[in-house]
Amino acid sequence: MATKKKPELMAPLKNYKSLNAVLESANAVYFGVESFNMRMFSDNFKLSDLSNVVKTCHDFNINAYLTTNIVIYENELELLKNVLDQALEAEIDAVIIHDIGAIELVKERGLPFHISTQANISNSQSAKFYEKLGAQRLILARELSLNQIKEIKNKLITTEIETFVHGAQCTSISGRCYFSAEICGSQEYSANRGRCIQPCRRRWRVVDDQSNELLYDGVFFINTKDLCMIEHIPELIEADIDAFKIEGRMRDPIYVETATKCYREAIDAYFNKEYREEKVKYWLSQLNKVYNRGFSTGFYYGLPTGTEIQREDDGNVSKYRKSEIGKVLNYYPERKAAKILLSRGKLKLGDEIFITGTHTDTYLRQKVTSIQIKQKKNLTETPIIKSGTQSISIGVLVDKPVKKNDKVFKLTIKQRK
Repeated sequence: MATKKKPELMAPLKNYKSLNAVLESANAVYFGVESFNMRMFSDNFKLSDLSNVVKTCHDFNINAYLTTNIVIYENELELLKNVLDQALEAEIDAVIIHDIGAIELVKERGLPFHISTQANISNSQSAKFYEKLGAQRLILARELSLNQIKEIKNKLITTEIETFVHGAQCTSISGRCYFSAEICGSQEYSANRGRCIQPCRRRWRVVDDQSNELLYDGVFFINTKDLCMIEHIPELIEADIDAFKIEGRMRDPIYVETATKCYREAIDAYFNKEYREEKVKYWLSQLNKVYNRGFSTGFYYGLPTGTEIQREDDGNVSKYRKSEIGKVLNYYPERKAAKILLSRGKLKLGDEIFITGTHTDTYLRQKVTSIQIKQKKNLTETPIIKSGTQSISIGVLVDKPVKKNDKVFKLTIKQRK
């Protein structure tokens, strides 16, 4: 059997903190700037950030892909041209698009391009059309089974294919949806413009207008669970999929880092012949610690059933929550240590903390290996700090620089009501 090519692992970026979170685990990142992307409610980078983001990625041997995959209107063509010119100057590795007019503008500039899942490529004829057009990669429709994906891949000559492996799933066909715009009565909130308010995540009552029968009464009947393919990485690799995509450009950097790290380890484990059930259980336990709506395998193994819908909850079903426990008071580079004001909870050796910037780009996942309070060194834990009543200053060693006023978080078990 021929040696399989290791697939590219793509991480979503919300901001610089997300970028810093995946520098050691992603092969590629995808992100938007202020305009023309499907996550307009995300932080997004400024157009002026583009060159710096790409340079940082390239310094770490990471490919940088710019999303410009919304529906484009006539009055936006000049702005799109400017964005593409800036992308060319920044040496972007590819742009993700689906609008035919945008494809023409991209080809005029000689930019590599990937066809977005918004194009809903569901068969080999469509795939070959975009291959002849010059697409470097096709992000296939999310509604395809693994067997259908294999058939399309086998009929392509040079163009790569990419599929989603983790993250939120849309109730609509490849995200092409007018539900949000209809509910709001405005294209300003169209999913096709990157401004979906996610009405499908709400409770709904449905009444048959002929029989007046109540079909659904206040349940989340179109609230899809998240995709999770960590248990099926070998099958996806053996299907010759070229790139695995993690969804989540609206998600917290802790989520982005955790998901990317788990899939990085899973891919590497397959190629090192170390992919085992106990590792899968560990990865699932880590993925369950961050935001999720419950997990499913989407369309990979057939048409989803009612079990693929999260009917009881509209948001995060993880039993863990990110709790703010303090902030950085100072950083001492010569000692590689930070002084932290602990204002809630407690810390003990072995705990994992997350230090993120409020107005900085800091992101650091750190295991607590030392605790010092005033002159007392080699402590194993701190006192319990009750929120709003007291605080203490503690010293901890940190692997990377942090900044004053960066916030300190810890994942804690959600308290039952």
